[in-house]
Amino acid sequence: MMLFSQPEWFLLIPALVFVGWLHRGLRLWRPLRVLCLALLTLILVDPHAEQIKPGLDLWVLVDRSDSARPVLDPTLEEWQQLIESGQGPDDTLHYLDFAAEASERPEGARFAEINATSRTDIPLAVQMAIAGRDPNRAAKILLLSDGYSTVPLTETAEHLRKSGLPLYTRIPPVDRSADTRLERFRLPLRVGQGEPVLMEVQAAGEPGRTVRYRLMRGADAIGGNAITFGADGRARLRLLDRNPHSGSHRYTLALEDPQDPIPGNNRSDAWVMIEGGPRVVVISQYTDDPVAGALQRVGLPVQLVTDFSTLTPGTLSGARAVLLNNVPAHTLPAGLLQALSFYVTGQGGGLAMLGGKHSFGSGGYFDSPIDEILPVSMELKEDHKKLAVAMAIVLDRSGSMSASTGSGQTKMDLANAGAAETVTLMGGHDAVTILAVDSGPHMVVPLTGVTGNQPEIVRRARSVVSMGGGIFVYTGLKAAWEELQKATAGQKHIILFADAADAEEPGDYQKLLKTITDAGATVSVIGLGTDSDVDADFLKDVATRGNGRSFFSANAADIPSLFAQETVAVTRSAFIDEPVGCQPATGWAEISPQPMDWPQQVDGYNLSYLRPRAASALHTTDEYQAPLLAFWHRGSGRTAAITFPLSGPYSETVRAWPGYGDLIQTLGRWLIGTDQPRGLGLRTRLEGSTLLLDLFYDEQWANEHPGSSPVIVYQQLDTATPAHGLWERLSPGHYRARLPLPTGQPTLGAVQWGDATLPFGPIGVQENLEWQTPATMLQALRDTARLSGGGPANLLEDIWLTDEVSRHQSLRPVLILLLAAAFLAEAAWFRWGRS
Repeated sequence: MMLFSQPEWFLLIPALVFVGWLHRGLRLWRPLRVLCLALLTLILVDPHAEQIKPGLDLWVLVDRSDSARPVLDPTLEEWQQLIESGQGPDDTLHYLDFAAEASERPEGARFAEINATSRTDIPLAVQMAIAGRDPNRAAKILLLSDGYSTVPLTETAEHLRKSGLPLYTRIPPVDRSADTRLERFRLPLRVGQGEPVLMEVQAAGEPGRTVRYRLMRGADAIGGNAITFGADGRARLRLLDRNPHSGSHRYTLALEDPQDPIPGNNRSDAWVMIEGGPRVVVISQYTDDPVAGALQRVGLPVQLVTDFSTLTPGTLSGARAVLLNNVPAHTLPAGLLQALSFYVTGQGGGLAMLGGKHSFGSGGYFDSPIDEILPVSMELKEDHKKLAVAMAIVLDRSGSMSASTGSGQTKMDLANAGAAETVTLMGGHDAVTILAVDSGPHMVVPLTGVTGNQPEIVRRARSVVSMGGGIFVYTGLKAAWEELQKATAGQKHIILFADAADAEEPGDYQKLLKTITDAGATVSVIGLGTDSDVDADFLKDVATRGNGRSFFSANAADIPSLFAQETVAVTRSAFIDEPVGCQPATGWAEISPQPMDWPQQVDGYNLSYLRPRAASALHTTDEYQAPLLAFWHRGSGRTAAITFPLSGPYSETVRAWPGYGDLIQTLGRWLIGTDQPRGLGLRTRLEGSTLLLDLFYDEQWANEHPGSSPVIVYQQLDTATPAHGLWERLSPGHYRARLPLPTGQPTLGAVQWGDATLPFGPIGVQENLEWQTPATMLQALRDTARLSGGGPANLLEDIWLTDEVSRHQSLRPVLILLLAAAFLAEAAWFRWGRS
């Protein structure tokens, strides 16, 4: 059977006949010209020939969102077995895992890697299935979900109908009558310092049931009590807190009900900004830091932080500058360095790193989120390395490493990339060995010198494949140490990479690590997961006993950077612990018009190199001519690097220098920058999951900035790329913007206009749509399935049953080729055939 997509073009035939009769000189009746016109008409009509292919393509969409996993996981494996049992020889099966994002599951993997699980985007998963199907084969979509989409299904049924794909659903029955849930946790976005924070709470559960709640500010418990649900199944509370500390603070309310069948909807977070005026945050390992004292003596408000566990992105709110004083990167909470980078480039903040044995490359800041914004590069040049290093890399190749990530690579691929990056950063006199470990060690690269062998070592490092099982940590460390003992290098180091939720066989690791450290070697750990995973404490203890560092990241894409940071800290960083002379440079005039009487020498410094376009105010007089004080502007903010210690060891000489206080105070004022301009103001408020920004400006400001307009830049803490918002002009002197906020991750942002920057955030969604279960959502999904020609999938093994479906293939490509051939033949005959 032949179908024509645009049959109206057949009307062209009588028109061509009339033209040929009217203008006989065109000779349209010549055979080749008739053929060309006939082919052209058929191309416009677009005929489709019927094709019938056996078999069915089944796209199984598996909901991996936060609300669906507890409901689906108990039966998911059984369901998948039933689906696969009914598959015929001509059928194909595609698994597509989704939540806020979607990814096709790699063959053999348990699940695809889905990082954003705080929303359920069923329309996105359906669109991916439609885009991936073969239009010449029969196909169906089977959705395994709890049925509650956080994205409206408004156009999904129409898309399915046009594509000819029926949607079938399998939704597990859930008894929600005993569900205890937190329905509302609302707080103001900002309050003044000393003012109370008013919290409105509404919880729901079985009438007459009593549960407890717990209120947290950051990591501190500040309240808790019992609540009883009334006859309507609701309990309402008003809570107060007076927070003396300025900055943004995260409040968390959690309901504690051990019998709750759906515990995921018992918790909610909210951020509140405590306005207390501008301040300087000094993050230091010294409880009586003289740097903080020098700033306070000139009246600058200082927040000294020595307990790094209290740090959050909210610490940066209201801060005009941040100083990192000899703090290793791995001791800072996850997400803080990412927030610091945006704090400088997007929000106009100031950042300075001060020298010491735990700063710059020695502190693990190479390839960190703040590496590129510092005015110095940290990795040593090859000819400046003094000590050869022998490195052992122990890679987890257990079954969990076969899971795919959002980029399409497996976790094993990214671990391999990290090992390859380590080899690339090692010097010509270094040596490396690589072992892959599951239930036993497998030698990938025996101890080999890097010189002349780097390409082959990198190739082998990238070839490791996940083989199943768990990782036997003791076995891997023992094999690595046995191989490292063959090295003659003066420094030996082991990097252990393991899944923080699946690190097995501790063995007598304490004795082994004592043997390793007694020999002068060290061990660091890179854990895939969070520091709260089941085996994280064990891995942290390995690093502590190994005199090394421990890193954890739940985002597998961060793993190569963590390998790079650790490698540079061990092999390509140096703290020069000998006195060195100081040579002033011309750059100081850009910071202050007052000249500085510099010290003659400092007791030690971190060897680094001035970046292009950065300025130097002081450098060493030794062979390296290295910067001691460098600075520049980055984005809308400023950063500085003082590579010699100002506190603690190796700072005695500079602390006795009369200009010590002047240096810190002048640099602090430069980092703070200018005051906020007059005539410009920003107001923020939340409407559900949308952040409203209202920007107000007066006529004078508009006159001073003709032809320019404000820019919105914002960033979620789990992303590295800022986004930009759009303004709507409501009236003269008033812009408004609406920013959609994701659930689960706070948002940082700023409004930039001219040389002014108005920061906001962190701000998070206070109502979690992921856990809302209105009946209208479930009915909308049922209606979508019915309108597409599908419905409920009662017997999963019968999902493959289908009538023979015919498909139609367009003949237009073939006709175009025939037209080209006929046209060339006609042209050739016209040129040569008549002679």
